[in-house]
Amino acid sequence: MLNTALKKASYEDLNSIPDNMIGEVIDGELFAVPRPSFLHSNAVSGITDEIRRPFQRGCGGPGGWVILYEPEICMGENILAPDLAGWRKERLPKPPEQNYTTVPPDWVCEALSPSTVWIDRIRKMPIYAQFGVLYAWLIDPVARTLEVFRLESGRWVLLSVHSENDIVRAEPFQEVEIALQHLWWE
Repeated sequence: MLNTALKKASYEDLNSIPDNMIGEVIDGELFAVPRPSFLHSNAVSGITDEIRRPFQRGCGGPGGWVILYEPEICMGENILAPDLAGWRKERLPKPPEQNYTTVPPDWVCEALSPSTVWIDRIRKMPIYAQFGVLYAWLIDPVARTLEVFRLESGRWVLLSVHSENDIVRAEPFQEVEIALQHLWWE
């Protein structure tokens, strides 16, 4: 009798991914997607500019956060790399010694693209909820939208949807205004 069970992917399998791709392990399955498009990268860079200075460095804002671009986060058997993730500094006071952390972030931000939208929405959002990530933002650089979610009783609640050139105050960074026009390629 043949054993048709598939081997579950692990952290070591990420080393087999070509340099021009991003790898993640979701529910034991290895996913490799191309590096982001310019629209995607521009949106992520824009949101980073809007929140990192006031929340990570405290320049004109409350500080108290660590905000990272594409960090590797181990959540059980899953190894995720959200476009952006943020931890309150008391939860991640120093960087881990390895290339990943097992501390779930307080906030994640995923920029949607045609090749990743189903992974981000369908596969990753439930994992973020399962591991207690409190906030998730989904940015669509083509539709020029920002969706803001908060975890309540283990379920995602859509708090707000913003578009185009809206000026936004969104949890958990509501202390500053975010100009969405800075996220879109003009």
